[in-house]
Amino acid sequence: MPGDPKARRETYGPDGDQHLTFWAPPGPARGLTVLIHGGYWRSQFTAELMLPLVPEFTRRGWAVANLEYRRGDDGWSATRADLLRGFSVARSEAFRLTRDARLVIVGHSVGGQLALLGGEPGDAVVALAPVTDLARGYEEGNGDGAVSEFFRVAPAQAPEVYASASPIEHLPLQARALLVHGADDARVPVEHTRAYVAAARQAGADIELIEPASLEHRAAIAPDAPHWPDVHAWLDASARRS
Repeated sequence: MPGDPKARRETYGPDGDQHLTFWAPPGPARGLTVLIHGGYWRSQFTAELMLPLVPEFTRRGWAVANLEYRRGDDGWSATRADLLRGFSVARSEAFRLTRDARLVIVGHSVGGQLALLGGEPGDAVVALAPVTDLARGYEEGNGDGAVSEFFRVAPAQAPEVYASASPIEHLPLQARALLVHGADDARVPVEHTRAYVAAARQAGADIELIEPASLEHRAAIAPDAPHWPDVHAWLDASARRS
């Protein structure tokens, strides 16, 4: 899909990784879906990971924005700043498209982390195998030590940084949320998501969990994976409630 004539790219900063790519649905847009890729903040993983999801969302009437952001050596402060800037551009686009500015945020892995951190009241967030607890991820060495590699400091040395990056430290969740996480995920432990959902419910969040017995980490973004009909049904119901 790179070079797709139907796509429109908009930058939100001077860096080559600060951009969104937009697609329009065939008819009037029911809202805007923002896709956020994962890859444990490693620079070799890009927004192209989410491209296979675009056609089904546009077919169902959603405009789509695929978000790229700084990561790798740029560090958490750059990633967090890009989340704020990217969502500002996306929300402006949503207001342009629809009067009620309905926003759907779909993130995978650390994209799920960013989706949960960026959701606002009225949004619908779908977090696929999300990273929710950075201190726990550091201690357990998740993603082949990805947390240590990216943050370069232990949680005890920078607790405020880890808190700012951990969705579990930002409850109650403002947006409605659906989490999907395979019980056999070897990259992000499902126990982290279970703990997040339990804490979010205790804090009064509107949150649901789909936990397939078999869904490896990368398969969560495969467009033909069996959870997608349930995800789209949840989004349809969420749209009717808005």
